[in-house]
Amino acid sequence: MSAHQYITYEVRDRIAYIAMNRPEKRNALNFEMVKELKAAFASADANPKVKVAILSGTGKAFCAGADLDYLRQLQQFDFEQNLQDSNHLMELFDLIYRMGKPVIARITGHAIAGGAGLATVCDFSFTVPEAKFGYTEVRIGFIPAIVMSFLIRKCGELRAKELLLSGDLIDAETAVAYNMINRVIPAEQIEGAVDKFAQRLCTQNSGESMHLTKKMIADIQHFPIKDGLAFAARMNARARANADCKRGIAAFLNKEQIEW
Repeated sequence: MSAHQYITYEVRDRIAYIAMNRPEKRNALNFEMVKELKAAFASADANPKVKVAILSGTGKAFCAGADLDYLRQLQQFDFEQNLQDSNHLMELFDLIYRMGKPVIARITGHAIAGGAGLATVCDFSFTVPEAKFGYTEVRIGFIPAIVMSFLIRKCGELRAKELLLSGDLIDAETAVAYNMINRVIPAEQIEGAVDKFAQRLCTQNSGESMHLTKKMIADIQHFPIKDGLAFAARMNARARANADCKRGIAAFLNKEQIEW
C-alpha cells in the first residue's frame, strides 16, 4: 500500500483500490486530495497489472464535495488562480472518464456536490441504501459546472436540470431511477459484491476490448451519425487485429474456456 496524506492506494488481484481518506472531513476535496487522486488513477492506468479500479471513501461519507476551509481560500483567488484550480479538478474527472480501465465507485455514504460528481463520472456506481446524492452548488451561489457534461450524458437534460437547478438531495433508489447509479446493495454486502463484480470484469473480459469500448463511448457521442458509424467501422477493423481478439475468437471456435 502506498503512503499518501489524503487517500489510500493499493493494488491487489489486478484491482486498484483507491480510497478517499479524510473521514473527519467526510472526505471533502481539497487541492492536495485531488492531486493525490489524479496520481493514483494515472498510476492505475499505466500499470499493466491493473485491469479495474475501485474508488471509495473511508468513514461515514463517500465524499461531501469541496472542503469548506478550501472554499474560503478560493475567495481570495483571482480569475487566473481560480481557473488553474478549476482545471485541476476538471483533469481528475476527465482522467477517470477517459482512463483505459473501468472505474467502479463503491459508495457507502452520502455523495454531495463534488462527491456526487465523482459518483457520476465513474463507469459503474454501486451504493448502499442509506446514501443521499445531490448537486447542492446552487444553494451556495456556486455552479455545478464540471460535472454537468457527464451528468447530461448519463441522465439526459430533463433529469440534469432537475438535479442541478434544484440542488435537492435524492435517495439511492431515486439515483438508480435517474440513471446516476447502477445498483443499490445492502451495506453488509456491498464490499464483497463490488469486489466480485470487479473480479468478473478482470477474468471474463479482455482488458484491451474494455479499453477500446470505453474510448468509443467517450468519443462517439460527439459525431453526427454518419461520422460516428465511420469511426465505429475503423475501430472495429482495428480491434480485429488485436492479439486479444485473435486469442478470444480462437478459444470460442475451439470451444475452449478463456480466462483473461
